[in-house]
Amino acid sequence: MGLLIRHRSTFVLQAILLAGAVGAVWEQQWLTAVITAGIIIITLVPLFLKKGLHVFIPPEFELLAIAFIFASLFLGEVRGYYVRFWWWDILLHTASGFLLGIVGFLLVHVLNEMEEIDLHMKPGFVAFFAFLFAVGMGAIWEIFEFGMDHFLGTNMQKPMLGDPSGLTDTMWDLIVDTLGALIISVLGYSYLKTTGNKSFLQRWIREFVDRNPQLFRRRQ
Repeated sequence: MGLLIRHRSTFVLQAILLAGAVGAVWEQQWLTAVITAGIIIITLVPLFLKKGLHVFIPPEFELLAIAFIFASLFLGEVRGYYVRFWWWDILLHTASGFLLGIVGFLLVHVLNEMEEIDLHMKPGFVAFFAFLFAVGMGAIWEIFEFGMDHFLGTNMQKPMLGDPSGLTDTMWDLIVDTLGALIISVLGYSYLKTTGNKSFLQRWIREFVDRNPQLFRRRQ
């Protein structure tokens, strides 16, 4: 995927969000307008990391993260895709396992390579941390959904047929989160144990390391 296409895709998603926020204001749907505006701000986080903190983010990962935010918060919550399509929630929780696994892997990999921090973690532990990070964040999100439903009367936990409590939905969310995180952890472990670029994750990690030398001052 070319760089220009990735930038245009990101711009299109943000333009749709902006149009949705304007439309909500026009229709005086204030809560929807506020939520959509918040989603727009979240999609600008990668830009802040690049411009403010001078951290390079692989364009493919940036686009995937923004697309995930768009699909989960705007299409899922604002536009009701979670209710309209039974598989939408499962699809996005699987994707979140992938994305959070990558974030967790890069986080601990950065800490492991910084000379200012005295850490010497083996590849197996780095992959294990990435797995636990993704699963843990998925569990925190489920707690957040429960809290929103319980205290604010929302419907973030989608009750399934025969289970109005939402427990089945929560368990399937955690299961697919775990599967996604497991796949990323295995790929990350493979990257640390081999020198070849055999997968998309290995290419992203290699690019992230090469373009952010300030984060990877290798020990002598």
